Amino acid sequence: MARTSTPAPLPAPAPAAPGPALPRLGVRGALRWVWRQLTSMRVALMLLMLLAVVSVPGSMLPQRPQNPAAVARYLRDNPDLGTWLDRLGFFDVYSSVWFSAVYLLLFTSLVGCILPRIAVHARGWRARPPRAPRRFERFEVHDALVTDADPEAALEAARASLAAGRRFRVDTDTEPATARTPAARTVSAERGYLRETGNIVFHLALLGLLVAVATGQMLHYRGQALVVEGRGFANTPAAYDTFEAGTAVNPDSLVPFTLELDSFTARFDTAGKPTFFEAAVTLTEPGAAPQDHTIRVNRPLDAGGAHVYLAGNGYAPQVTVRDSAGQVAFSGAVPFLPQDASYRSRGVLKVPDVSTGDQIGLVGFLLPTAVINGDSAYSAYPQPGNPALVLQVWRGNLGLDSGVPQNVYQLDTAGMTQVAGADGAPATVVVPLGETVDLPDGLGSLSFDKLPRYVALDLRYDPSLGWVLGFAVTALIGLALSLFVPRRRVWVRVTEEGGRTLVRTAALARSEDVGLVGEVEQVLDAVRELGPAEPFAPLDEPNGAASARLSGADAHEVGAARGRGHGGRR
Repeated sequence: MARTSTPAPLPAPAPAAPGPALPRLGVRGALRWVWRQLTSMRVALMLLMLLAVVSVPGSMLPQRPQNPAAVARYLRDNPDLGTWLDRLGFFDVYSSVWFSAVYLLLFTSLVGCILPRIAVHARGWRARPPRAPRRFERFEVHDALVTDADPEAALEAARASLAAGRRFRVDTDTEPATARTPAARTVSAERGYLRETGNIVFHLALLGLLVAVATGQMLHYRGQALVVEGRGFANTPAAYDTFEAGTAVNPDSLVPFTLELDSFTARFDTAGKPTFFEAAVTLTEPGAAPQDHTIRVNRPLDAGGAHVYLAGNGYAPQVTVRDSAGQVAFSGAVPFLPQDASYRSRGVLKVPDVSTGDQIGLVGFLLPTAVINGDSAYSAYPQPGNPALVLQVWRGNLGLDSGVPQNVYQLDTAGMTQVAGADGAPATVVVPLGETVDLPDGLGSLSFDKLPRYVALDLRYDPSLGWVLGFAVTALIGLALSLFVPRRRVWVRVTEEGGRTLVRTAALARSEDVGLVGEVEQVLDAVRELGPAEPFAPLDEPNGAASARLSGADAHEVGAARGRGHGGRR
């Protein structure tokens, strides 16, 4: 009978050795890590890009502070999407929580980046230039020569060449002799501190720019007003066609001046190209007598601490509309908006107060120099040579009582019917200046009385504009310094061996710098002026001690055979 053997039991696994105990980060360590990440340049650049991204909706969607009517229309046309966008602040992007959060994070990141760098740069500015390294041949740019000049004279010539007019900070030192190297005198020189200064100035200016822009957004206000000749407006929010102000502006604090448009002068050449625009105005400020001023393009008027710009101009026909009973239903100047270079202008006339029937709407064009041929009509010149109104007539409900703001330059025809002529086609009314015509369908009459001009004025107050300009210029100056000021270090070592003086030089830059070779050559040229000098090429012995002991002729032969050092100028 075969015998079976029982396998021996496997040994029990040895207990695993305990791993190293990792320190816990803790709340303080976590906060420190978050702060270091936030104040890193990488995160600052990411926040800057994110700020540009979150600004995009402000240019794509209507903003409530600038155009509340457009926001109301968007909400009416897109009730579902518009409601969510309104809740998330997309109709007031620059005052939203998420935009402010990115802005404040970027501001904090820049502060955290700049302050430590300022401290480091201040310490570096006061510190001595770095001591000369032991082996110059390790540097890509180095050179040497042998001269009969006195070592102290050679040292002083090298130091003077670096210090005089070349903006190098220079420091001299003495190296004691060792078993392998002789005693030496060294010169350490460094320049280019303005490079880091420019970098810091750039970031400080960027920080100031953010503060100035934020301050301007809180303290600025802007209003646009369309003023017809002979009329004016007061500096109150209600007097402007559109008005926007920063969150810190109190509308009651506006300087209560008044501005009246006395006349407007426009000149054009024979081709209809504009050559001159000027608005003559009367400015009345509190406690001062009325003063006459002129406003031209790019020559604004200073009023109440704000600038008033001439932004546009056009014609505002003076018309009178009478209903079928002969009662005056409307009388006044109606601004028409220019559509082309010949001032063919489009406008809308709304007559809601008609006592005998439906409300009236007239929409069409003003032709300053009208040329009408059958069904075609155009303006031949921008100046009023043969002014005429060409209008179509609508009747019905203008919708002014619907509660929805309307554009005065558009006619809502949803509740209206276009009036037709005797032939059944849409009726067109042509009214020359100074004449009266009957409206079709017995709606009354229309008189074209005068043709005054109007100007569009843009008033802006922003106390941060000067600061923004100053910080922008400062940022450009700092950026130029950081890009074009080279950071260089030059070392010179002078030793005396074999009765001759050996002068070694080396140079280093933080980036690619083609001017390093010139710095080394200028130092050696200053030494050469002391007396006869010969090129020197080191052997493999450290510091070239063996070569320094050669005679001048031998050193010259070695230099001619092996070149001028390992990486020196050839």
